[in-house]
Amino acid sequence: MNLDLRLPMGLMFLIVGAMMTIFGIFTWGSPIYDKSMGMNINFIWGLVMFTFGTTMFLLGKRGQRLAKLAPPEPVDESRPHIGH
Repeated sequence: MNLDLRLPMGLMFLIVGAMMTIFGIFTWGSPIYDKSMGMNINFIWGLVMFTFGTTMFLLGKRGQRLAKLAPPEPVDESRPHIGH
């Protein structure tokens, strides 16, 4: 199996970041942000997580594309086969 961990991790951060950003937009100016000195923390960190998730997802897609283009590694038959 050739699964790049950046794909599911990127999707997770992308989805959670989008949810937090949308929540931050809908609660803009709400009194819940009084404790954070008026900063909309949900919106800010939602954007950060969305950006990180997008970056990881795109890097994972690029890695898969490059792996398909790379020639397969030659098998060394002189070495004993150990493991699965």
